[in-house]
Parts: sequence; structure tokens; C-alpha cells
Amino acid sequence: MAIGVQSGPPAKSSEWPMNLDVGALLEAGWRPTPFRQFILKIHSRCNLACDYCYVYEMADQGWRRQPRRMSRATIELAAHRIAEHARDNDLSHIEVILHGGEPLLAGADHIRFAVTTLRAAVDPGTEVSVLLQTNGVLLNTAFLDLFDALDVSIGVSVDGDAESHDRHRKRADGMGSYAAVRAGLEKLTAPRYRHLFDGVLSTIDLRSDPVATYESLLRFAPPTMDFLLPHGNWDFPPPGLSPDGVTTPYADWLIAVFDRWYGAPKKETHVRLFSEIIRLLLGRDSRSEAIGLSPVTIVVVETDGNLEQVDSLKAAYEGAAGTAMHVARDTFDAALLHPAIAVRQLGGRALSAECTVCDIKRVCGGGLYPHRYRSGRGFYNASVYCRDLFRLITHIHRTLANDVATLRKGS
Repeated sequence: MAIGVQSGPPAKSSEWPMNLDVGALLEAGWRPTPFRQFILKIHSRCNLACDYCYVYEMADQGWRRQPRRMSRATIELAAHRIAEHARDNDLSHIEVILHGGEPLLAGADHIRFAVTTLRAAVDPGTEVSVLLQTNGVLLNTAFLDLFDALDVSIGVSVDGDAESHDRHRKRADGMGSYAAVRAGLEKLTAPRYRHLFDGVLSTIDLRSDPVATYESLLRFAPPTMDFLLPHGNWDFPPPGLSPDGVTTPYADWLIAVFDRWYGAPKKETHVRLFSEIIRLLLGRDSRSEAIGLSPVTIVVVETDGNLEQVDSLKAAYEGAAGTAMHVARDTFDAALLHPAIAVRQLGGRALSAECTVCDIKRVCGGGLYPHRYRSGRGFYNASVYCRDLFRLITHIHRTLANDVATLRKGS
């Protein structure tokens, strides 16, 4: 089946991939890969006002229409649909991520209800891992005791040292949040709770020193670090990036971190982006939606029960993440056939023309999907970070190749 885009500037409903013929894909033998990661937006508001937030500060302002907290009835419906999907697709393991806004604003009792309801609904043959992603401001021993009892892992968003973090991650009154986040992290990383610590998530700021940022995060000894490229696209490029230029500022930043991480005398932590690139260079599949061509198996349940695609798409335009589906009436199997979800499971067949001829397409995978958007062409483009990704991947490849050559020479 030919995959292409319409010419000219069509309405968003006819931009790529909304004009994808999923029926033709099915007739040609394609079958979707079941969802394995379910993101529940249990609270739609936040106690911080981060200036780069894709939920509150970018194109889609749908959060204003969401109820503040996911109701217990909606949680029960979501749990039923998740259990149904796991059972019908014979899934041995699924992951549920409690998200927001800030999920701790939902309160301890509501979080307990959500986790116990989900686990009770799913058949005993399916393991359910639960992760909560928080900004850390409200993290205290009462919550940590609850998460210990419920076996809930905790990921914390923190952008390096106090100066870097407080530049963007402010409270509504303009005050920084680093001191409160550090206090929460110190509680989480104490011996009693450290087993709950899943890792840290940090958004890149070109103004911050990359190695200093890495080492400031390393002080908490996280099992995993995840560095995120700021959300942007061809219509609204990320800070400091000129899509028509020749510089690669984000690659330069990440390469400095990679060289520090890779050159350490012993492994200090797992950096997800670097590890996934290395996996792909060694011929394995990716486990991340940010890179590679593996099928994306993530779905979001919004606070009101609407089913959505990955919520970072909210950076593109109003309604970009929507599916017009709801847990009360639609199965997750049905959501798999939505064009915008199906296209992210097509691998190389869904790449743009410029990506198709690229030497590193299997590793890059076109970059994170939301970063490909351009009005009129939809998501049928290379990433706005194309040059940065190319430089980063080729640097890591060259580093690995040099090490392999050295090992062969030594043997």
C-alpha cells in the first residue's frame, strides 16, 4: 500500500496521518501490536507553572475543560478496559503510569483506590507494574509509605541543579521549586524507600552546563536518567534551534553528557536515550518511543475518560492527541485502529521521504513523533531535531566502533 500525503494546506482532519487507510492495511495483512503502557491522568491540574510545559503552555489548552480529578467511576471503567485488553491479547505484563498535571494532588486515598482497583480488575496471570511520575514537591513520608505498601515506583522530574531547575520549574507565584523537590528526593532516596526510586526526568536547557547538569542529578544516585528534548516542531521550533541552520546545539549538549557518562570508570547510572541508541546500533529493537522504529504501545486515559494518543502531541495543535473515543464506550482494541495510533506501529513504512533515504533511519526512526509536525503536511516530516539526532547517533556509533576496534586489536 502506498503511503503519502496530500498536497497543499489541508485542514488538520485531513493532514497526515488522518488520511491513512487502516482498512487497506488490515486487508494487506498488517495487525496492530497491543497496548502495554497505560497512562492515567488522575489529576488535570498542577502545583507548578513550568514555562515549557506542553500541557499548560503550548498549543492545546484542553486541560481547561477537564475535571480536576479522575472520578472513581472513570477509574473503574479504565480498569475494566485495561483488564479486558490484557485478557483479550494474552498480555503477561502491563505498565500503568499515574500522571497529571501533578498526580499527588489527587490525594492518598484516591491514589490507593486507583491502584487497588486496577490490580483487582486485571486477571492474576497479568503482572501490573505501577509507576507514578511526580514533580516531587509534595513527596513526603505519608505518600512514600503508601507507595511502599502498594508497590508503586516513583519517577521525579528535576532539571539539574537549583539554578537550572528554578529557571523553568516555578510555582505560580514565580518562586522556584528546587528546594522542595530536593527535599522530596532526599526522602525518596533514603534507605527505607530507595527501592521505590525509578529515576529522574530532565528537560534540556541549552543555557545549563551539560556535565554540571548530569553530575547534579547523579548526586541522587538515580537508577535511570531521562533527558528530554524540549517540545517543538517545524512551525514552532525549540529554543535555540534554527531548523534552516547548520548548527546542532542539542546534539552538542547531549554529546558532552554522553562522553562524561560513557567515559566513567564504572557505570554510574542508566541514561535511557544513550542506552536505546546503543541497543539500536547493535541491531536490537528500541524500547522507547523517542527513537527507533518499534511499534508504539502507549495510550492515555484523560481525566474525563477520553482515550488519547501520547500527550506530548498537545505541543502541536489543539486536539492533536484526541481520538474521539472514551472508556465508557470504546475498547482499547478499537483505539489501536485509529489512524493516528496505527501509523505509529508501521515502522519504516510511516517515515517521510527524506527519512526513508537516510542511512541511520533504523536508529533514529524519524525522532519523537510530536517533533515532526508541520502545518499542511501533518506529521509526514523528519524531526525538527533531524540534524541534532544525526550528529548524536553518528558520534555514539563512532565511539562504539573505536572501542570495538581497540578490543579486536588487543585480542
